[in-house]
Amino acid sequence: MSVQILPVASDAARSLLDWYDRNARVLPWRTPPGSARRPDPYGVWLSEIMLQQTTVAAVIPYYEKFLARWPTVRHLAAAPLEEVLHAWAGLGYYARARNLHACAQVVVRDHGGRFPESEAALLALPGIGAYTAAAIASIAFGQRAVVVDGNVERVVSRLFAMETPLPAARPQVRALADQLTPEARAGDYAQAMMDLGAGVCTPRSPSCGVCPLAAGCAARASGTPERWPLKSPKAEKPTRHGLVFWLEAEGQVLLRRRPPRGLLGGLPEIPSSAWSETPVGSGWHLFDQAPVEADWQVLPGGVRHTFTHFHLELRVAQGRLPRRVNPPEGFWHPVAAIEAAGLPTVMLKAARHALTPRLV
Repeated sequence: MSVQILPVASDAARSLLDWYDRNARVLPWRTPPGSARRPDPYGVWLSEIMLQQTTVAAVIPYYEKFLARWPTVRHLAAAPLEEVLHAWAGLGYYARARNLHACAQVVVRDHGGRFPESEAALLALPGIGAYTAAAIASIAFGQRAVVVDGNVERVVSRLFAMETPLPAARPQVRALADQLTPEARAGDYAQAMMDLGAGVCTPRSPSCGVCPLAAGCAARASGTPERWPLKSPKAEKPTRHGLVFWLEAEGQVLLRRRPPRGLLGGLPEIPSSAWSETPVGSGWHLFDQAPVEADWQVLPGGVRHTFTHFHLELRVAQGRLPRRVNPPEGFWHPVAAIEAAGLPTVMLKAARHALTPRLV
């Protein structure tokens, strides 16, 4: 695709880097501009995986916890997957954790514990896509790479007031971002674009008065910069329903582990019925999916959680046994330590709902 860049934006990289030198965010995985210290590829990779579809504020405590527990890629590769998933619990998008562990093992086994420097080699690693490969290559190794995430899409779309909506505009956005990306200081430039989108060129109220690219920004000149980027209408997410079975005995609750692949793969959960688009209602018709026979009581209300492609509404059935039994599948966990069980967020919501009368 041939794209003619606007002459007024030809010095955008220089202006942006000057701004970044003065305003770079201080982040635990980042090397400040002008520092003689080289970025740690392991820390860059770990942060980029965690930051996928997750805010910086949410990532920082997880990043620091992971780095303290597994300070190198060799430590992470040697860890049991179950421990990695447990440490990841609450961060969401759990395929990232499985791929994180698999990637660490490949780096140790095939690359001697050192991350490859080229985008092509990085792309061959588990869990690393085009954006992440470009980010690692530029930030960790100083290579010129075109880094395009949601922030970059927004900045470029506004800079050129692009009338093609996303996602159809992505090839054009990338072509323009390629022309803007400098040969020198590629890592700083990539991080400067991220900082600009996160703190200045924000989705709803862009701060054009302090933007280093304001002079050449077509969206700002229009007077309504928040109009961009244009986006195609999203399809409405379906809602699925299910019934979870909170079963207690001798101060413990029955949990089970999900299959290793698929949604929430490998994580512990409260046993539940299949999830379908049929509302649960009273829930009685689902008791044949309960883990064991018990005197079940469906609690009032329920919990709601949103995944990438659907909403999930769960009702909670509560049961109690006089003593623990050996269920066909699953394991017992202390009720008092449920917050430390490594449950995914949706199941933690269900657990808190089951415990609500005891918490108030």
